[in-house]
Amino acid sequence: MERNSSSPSGALFARVFRGAHVESWHRGSLVVVQDDKVVRSYGDPDLPIWCRSAVKPFQALPLLERGVAERLGFGDREIALLSASHEGSERHVAIVRGMLERGGLDAEQLLCGPHVPFDKGAAGELARRGERPGRVHNNCSGKHTGFLLLARELGVDPAHYLDPESAGQMLVRETLAAMAGVDPVTLDVAVDGCGAPTFRMPLLALARAFARLGTPKDLPLPRAVACKRLLDAISAEPFYLAGQGRICLALIESARGRVYPKNGAEGVYALALPGTGIGVALKVDDGNERGYLPVVVEVLLRLGLWPEVPQRLEEFRRIPVRNTQKRVVGHVVSALSW
Repeated sequence: MERNSSSPSGALFARVFRGAHVESWHRGSLVVVQDDKVVRSYGDPDLPIWCRSAVKPFQALPLLERGVAERLGFGDREIALLSASHEGSERHVAIVRGMLERGGLDAEQLLCGPHVPFDKGAAGELARRGERPGRVHNNCSGKHTGFLLLARELGVDPAHYLDPESAGQMLVRETLAAMAGVDPVTLDVAVDGCGAPTFRMPLLALARAFARLGTPKDLPLPRAVACKRLLDAISAEPFYLAGQGRICLALIESARGRVYPKNGAEGVYALALPGTGIGVALKVDDGNERGYLPVVVEVLLRLGLWPEVPQRLEEFRRIPVRNTQKRVVGHVVSALSW
């Protein structure tokens, strides 16, 4: 019988204070693996979760393994954007447009729906010009561009590049399963917010996949090279993986080449500590991002990423709660007992 993941029993993750007293709590599950062995866990490490955008690095691997990105002359910015959940800033969109152009593709071939850029400056500029957001502004447009390029490489009709049974998406599924150490047929598939297939698997499997991504010592050479290329790209150009004010950017800039983070929607976060064999994955039960931000910082401190928390990460370690007057009236902090 399948385990019911609709009523998880997570560990206490974070406390939300208003004034001097706790107002709310966030609970969740977290697992740390090293060389495929569980070294620490909270809640339920076997909890099946929808991984959402946390698996974007693995969705980009087949394109890199086949040398498509190299043939098109993609640099660090383009490769970082292949696995990005970007802000839709003018800088992000310009790179996406350039990738499409190099591949002989058109933005209208992207099947991700348009949405207002998360970047307030870009959103304001579009409004000022009286323009509507396009598909390139979708935070997943880099991933979709990679899917289009992979589909063409495999002879798939571009109009069907998101079909879960197409050659491109089947290859993506097999790649993710291999990295996670699971059978591809056990991966549940549904539709993500951007229209692409998304996958459900145990939290432990996601942590294992990130451990191998960051330390690809036992992988076939083309895949190991692709993993290293992704790490080098996000380390060199972390802005193109996320954007300003995002924890992914702050983490990478705090320890370039020593952390490989990726967020997913609904309270999912995963990361690798390259060269150590360590992978981490977590899921907040209620899906709220603020429930994991201080936990991620605390876990990385305990794992020795830094001797003390860098100043720029303090805003994530102790998240201010503000009222409509923008006054700080409380805060969110980790409650995880390490």
